[in-house]
Amino acid sequence: MNPWEIPGFLEIRDGRLHIDQVDAVDLASEHGTPLFVFSESRIRHNIARLQRAGDAIPCPLKICYAAKAMSTMGILQAVREAGIDIEVNSGGELWKALNAGFTGEQIIFNGTSKEVWEIENAINAGIYAIQVDSLYELSLVEETAKRRGKRANVSLRLVPEIESGTHSGLQTALLTSKFGMMPDEAFSAFHTYKDSPHLDLCGIHLHVGSQNPDPSVYSEALVMLFDSMVRIFNETGTRLKHINLGGGFPVNYLNEGGPAFPAEQSEMFSADFEPAAAVQTAWQIVSNAADDENARHLLDDITLLLEPGRSIIADAGICLTTVRNAKIRPVSETTDHQPLTTDHWLMTDAGFNILLSMETYKWYYLLISATRASESHATMYKLAGPLCDGGDVYFDIEGMNRLPEHRLLPENVGPGEVLALLNCGAYSLAQASQYNGRFLPAVVLISSKGEVKHIRKRDSFEDLIANDIY
Repeated sequence: MNPWEIPGFLEIRDGRLHIDQVDAVDLASEHGTPLFVFSESRIRHNIARLQRAGDAIPCPLKICYAAKAMSTMGILQAVREAGIDIEVNSGGELWKALNAGFTGEQIIFNGTSKEVWEIENAINAGIYAIQVDSLYELSLVEETAKRRGKRANVSLRLVPEIESGTHSGLQTALLTSKFGMMPDEAFSAFHTYKDSPHLDLCGIHLHVGSQNPDPSVYSEALVMLFDSMVRIFNETGTRLKHINLGGGFPVNYLNEGGPAFPAEQSEMFSADFEPAAAVQTAWQIVSNAADDENARHLLDDITLLLEPGRSIIADAGICLTTVRNAKIRPVSETTDHQPLTTDHWLMTDAGFNILLSMETYKWYYLLISATRASESHATMYKLAGPLCDGGDVYFDIEGMNRLPEHRLLPENVGPGEVLALLNCGAYSLAQASQYNGRFLPAVVLISSKGEVKHIRKRDSFEDLIANDIY
């Protein structure tokens, strides 16, 4: 069995890739490419894995799916039906969450630049917590709640200065990041607003970043939250209702397969540990600290929040793409009239307009042939997308050794062959654009019953100019 195969989910049948027992090549033929295929069963599997953290700690666990990872309505409904809640980052995501059937009590709202109308809509919806990013925003929330004659549920986001071994663009817990307020600012806010009739300061929050390879950062983060909770109680008498540990649990993007990977990147891309184990270890450390400080009463009735996105949706999504062009390029000329050393190039219809992280973060997605999944993948190719942009390639064009130079596929791959990019359900279509006038792709969801549901149509010509005025 290939390292990327997952019984019942990603399998080879009759030589071709099958997703939840559905032929991927047939899906490409019926719906066209590029095509995103999501598995409801895999989404439920990943959620159940995270829910096991609730069995490892003695307090309620509230899991809020980070909608920014992928917020197509069909996916949001699948997440809700799997039994968890949601985290949003804009008024638009809040609107989508409500329309997908989430109640206010199931929603938390992050973001660094909330507008008044967004805050107002969150208050009107009675959401579980507006996660406030600054003292200025807190004053804006109070002013808005006062004007509406309501009380807003608020959690303050702290910047804990915790570094993890992830990509610099995914670090969210450092003083150099844009997120959160300094702890002393948050403590002053509890003094100032603890008696406000328009604010319920019910929690504190932090996020240590995404794709964290080391589970120990969660222990460090939870200790920081606990210490803050103790100080808030001792100084203001406020008992918090929840603490939010954020998300960031990693996904193994390498699957122990594919080409040789740059060593300095491999730890992050191959990171894999059980979220439940990380949370349990962190809770035990905090529990011991609570006993030492006679503060166990502060953990009574506390709810722990997690807001994972990548670890729920990344490996549940596959992008099918078709080779549209092939060509050969010389690499270097040898002596003694020997043949040129050549690179075999394959041009696909999936570019960074739908897989933006391949360019911005030099992100890696394992590539296989869906058409000939059973054949040996040992021939080297250079892959590129369709965009009129030199950076639209599946390798690190700057030569910084952040991605493999070549991808391994069967011999003689040419136009018409369907390829599959694995583990690309998170932060792909959610960040997509119509750059170069390219149609945003269709999306299908294979239900837990094996039904193929068309949950997003492919763009039409009219969609390219739907908002233009001329």
